[in-house]
Amino acid sequence: MQQAPYPFPAALIFGVPGAGKGTQGDILRHVPGFFHVSSGVVFRSLDPDSPEGRSAHEFIRRGELVPDDMTIRLFTDHLETERLTGRFDPQADLLLLDGIPRNIAQQTLLEKLIDVRLVLHLVCRNKEEMIERIKRRARLENRDDDASETVTRKRFEIYDRDTVPVLERYPDSIIRRIESSMTQAEVLLACLEALVPVFKDCMPRELPANP
Repeated sequence: MQQAPYPFPAALIFGVPGAGKGTQGDILRHVPGFFHVSSGVVFRSLDPDSPEGRSAHEFIRRGELVPDDMTIRLFTDHLETERLTGRFDPQADLLLLDGIPRNIAQQTLLEKLIDVRLVLHLVCRNKEEMIERIKRRARLENRDDDASETVTRKRFEIYDRDTVPVLERYPDSIIRRIESSMTQAEVLLACLEALVPVFKDCMPRELPANP
């Protein structure tokens, strides 16, 4: 079995719940050269009848973070599966992470696995607007963990307490702040303007031209 070529070049998407991290990640994963991993998707893909699935769902339902050791183990297992099956090629794909790391402990555990080249910070100046977005998402995607406003506000508290300090540990030179209240197309354009130069720097080999 070929050993993984750690650390993987990576870009991170930060933002409060509802800022559009998952929306942009879902779009960007269809762009060749970007490999998107969402911690939320990894958790929700667990067998709900398995011990880990039940445990992760319970933390998410309460608006709490899944324990750090479990989060990192599930993330690395998922990434290694994607690499070994050929869906993720570290030599050709820039890793795009959404929802991880969420605290300093996770950031420390990931230091040997990822080389952070860029942080996309989706800036939200109106949390009430984000709460309304989350309520709409709950209705459209049938996500019961988004339906409770109490749980949502708890997530904001956890973000301010645990995740904002992570963002502050990255140098300002690699942080691109993007106003999340713009249209999805405008946010996507701003993300691509920041990501493409990083991709070209990380993956310098010549790629085949489009036919």
